[in-house]
Amino acid sequence: MRSTTDAVLYVLVMVAVVVGVDVLFFRHHFMVRLVANVGIVLVFAAFYTTFLRHR
Repeated sequence: MRSTTDAVLYVLVMVAVVVGVDVLFFRHHFMVRLVANVGIVLVFAAFYTTFLRHR
């Protein structure tokens, strides 16, 4: 149960970061926003596979 809660929290933090960056910096720039969102998701995925997957 703990790993499920951790995964949900991790996804919620990722969504909050993506939405925050969209609203604060890239509100009117579609392609830049798309690239930034993909980059953020890739960074979160790399962090997860490097540090959190082996718990």
